[in-house]
Amino acid sequence: MIHKRLAFKMQLNPGMVTEYEKRHREIWPELVKLLKNNGISEYSIFFDEETHILFGFQKQAGEQGSQDLGALEIVKKWWAYMAEMYETHPDNSPVTTPLKEVFFME
Repeated sequence: MIHKRLAFKMQLNPGMVTEYEKRHREIWPELVKLLKNNGISEYSIFFDEETHILFGFQKQAGEQGSQDLGALEIVKKWWAYMAEMYETHPDNSPVTTPLKEVFFME
């Protein structure tokens, strides 16, 4: 089994951080189950107040990260629900920029 650490960033729209946090506190259990069943763990999202950049980190077992699950109906529904919060592609998927790992310490 392949284990990877993935990091990415997204641009949050101004004034959306409180609602973004609220929606993630209330994340749908079926979405959490889907992520875990697809090998996603230790998923964290951080917010930079100066730039409105969201920084995401997740561990993945296997080849797919959370952004690779967009063909699934629950993921499409979540993306539509969250689309007003950040920059999106035409299919409502968030615009993410992968980040290169340059240091890791266990």
